[in-house]
Amino acid sequence: MTVREFFTILRRQWLTLFACLLVVVGVAMALTLVQPKVYTATASVYLQTSTPTKTDAGSVVINSADLDTYIAVLHSPAVVKPLRKRAGLAAGYPIDVTASVSSKANILTVVVKDSSPTRAARIANAVGPQLADSAATFSTLLRLSGQGVSSIPVSPAVTPAKPSSPDVRRNLILAVLTGLLLGIGVTLVRNTLDTKVRDEADLRATADAPLLAELPVEKQLVAEGVLRDWSADSPHHRYLEAVRRLRTGLMFVDVTTTGHTFVVTSAAPGEGKTTTCANLARALAESGSRTLLIDGDLRRPSVAKVMGLEGSVGLTTVLLDGALLRDAIQPFGQTELDVLTSGEIPPNPSELIGSDRMAKLMATLQERYDFVLIDSPPVLPVVDAMVLDKLASGLVMVVAAGRTRKRDLHQAVKFFHNSEVTLSGFVLNIASRRRTGSTYYRYSYRSDIGAARHTETNGVPATRRSLAAGKRKAGRQLTRR
Repeated sequence: MTVREFFTILRRQWLTLFACLLVVVGVAMALTLVQPKVYTATASVYLQTSTPTKTDAGSVVINSADLDTYIAVLHSPAVVKPLRKRAGLAAGYPIDVTASVSSKANILTVVVKDSSPTRAARIANAVGPQLADSAATFSTLLRLSGQGVSSIPVSPAVTPAKPSSPDVRRNLILAVLTGLLLGIGVTLVRNTLDTKVRDEADLRATADAPLLAELPVEKQLVAEGVLRDWSADSPHHRYLEAVRRLRTGLMFVDVTTTGHTFVVTSAAPGEGKTTTCANLARALAESGSRTLLIDGDLRRPSVAKVMGLEGSVGLTTVLLDGALLRDAIQPFGQTELDVLTSGEIPPNPSELIGSDRMAKLMATLQERYDFVLIDSPPVLPVVDAMVLDKLASGLVMVVAAGRTRKRDLHQAVKFFHNSEVTLSGFVLNIASRRRTGSTYYRYSYRSDIGAARHTETNGVPATRRSLAAGKRKAGRQLTRR
C-alpha cells in the first residue's frame, strides 16, 4: 500500500475515523469529569541535630541513611497519629504522603496528595517538624546522646492552584492519539473486509479501462422521473452535467475506436445501466447527433418503461419480419433521439441477437444514425453482452458505487478478457452515496414483458403510455421520414 492509497482510504472512510476519534475522546472526557480532583503539595526540609550542651564532642550527625530510615517509618503509627493532630485532621483520616532524599544534599522532599488544596499544603508543612519530633524514637544514638532534631524549611509547601489529577490536557492528548490510532486501525480493517466498489481506485485495481464519468444521486430526478423535460432543469444541474461529461468521454472513445455503436451493460442487475443508457442517449441527441437507443435486453427489457413508450413492437418484431423497421422505431419527443424497444420476449435471446439478421440490422442502423446505444443484460447472469459487443465498436460498463461487489466486477472483467472483449470505459453510478443497501437479486427469465417491475437506480421509470399513443408516435415518425 502506497502513502497515496493510505490517505485515499482515510479520506474515503473519514466518517469511521471521526466516529472512533469522537467516541474515544468522549469516553476519556467523561471519565476525566467523574474522577475526584486531587491536589499535590510539595515541601523540602533539612533535618539537623541540636545538643543541650555547649560542646560538640560526641554529637550525632544526621546522614542520608538516617533520612532513609525516616522515610521508611513515615507511615508508621508513631508518626502518622501525631501528624494528624499537628495538621488538625480527624482521627483515622487517610494521609497520602511520600518522601525522597536528594542525591546531592541531605534534603528531604515531601509530597502530599489530598482532595483539598489547603489541607494538602498544611499536611506537607507538618511532616518535617513531626519527623524531627519522632526522630529519637527510631535512633538509639540520638536517644543516648540527649540530642534533639530540628526541621528547617528549605521550600515550604504552598497551596496548589489547580489539581494534579485528573490532568485534562494530558488525557485529551492521549485520547486524541488513541482515537486516531483506533480509527486508522478500524478504517484499514474495514477497507480490507469491504466487498463493494467505492470509487475510482477500486476500478483501477480491476481493469485499465478509463473512468468516463461519475454520476451522482439526484433525489429530485428520482422523485420526478429521470427522463422529464431537460429544459426545466438548470444547465448547471450536477447530474445533467455529469451525463454531459459522460457524453464527452464517449465521444473521445468514439474517435479512438472509429465506431459509434456502444453496448451499455453492468456486472449485475440493479446498478442503473438502463437509466444511464437512456440519459446518455438523450445527452447525445441534445448535442445534435442523431441517436438511436436499442433495448438489447431480451430477457428483462426495461427501456420502454423508462422511456414511457410502447414495448410490444420492437427489435424482435423486426428480426422476425413482424413489422418494418420504420414502424418499430419510435421517436422520443421533439428531439433527435429514436428508440427501438425490445418487442416480444423470445425463447432464445442469445441466438437471436447473434443471428445474421441482427448483424444486417445493426449495419443498417449504424449507417443511418450518428450514435447507436444498446442496453444489454448484465454480464454475470447471461452472455448476451459479449454477443452484442461483436456488433458494436465499444462496451461501457456501469458500476454502482457502494452496491457493485468487487468479486462481481472482477468476474465480469475476466469474462471480457476470455471473450476478447475490449472494455471502453467505466461509469461510476450513484457516486455520491457512501453506502447503499444491496439489491442483488436473481436475474430470472421473464415470459411476459409486463410481468416484471424492474426499477433502476438514479431514477423512477416513467409511466408506460398506452398502445394507442405508441401507434400515434409511429405515425408521426412515418410522416417525418
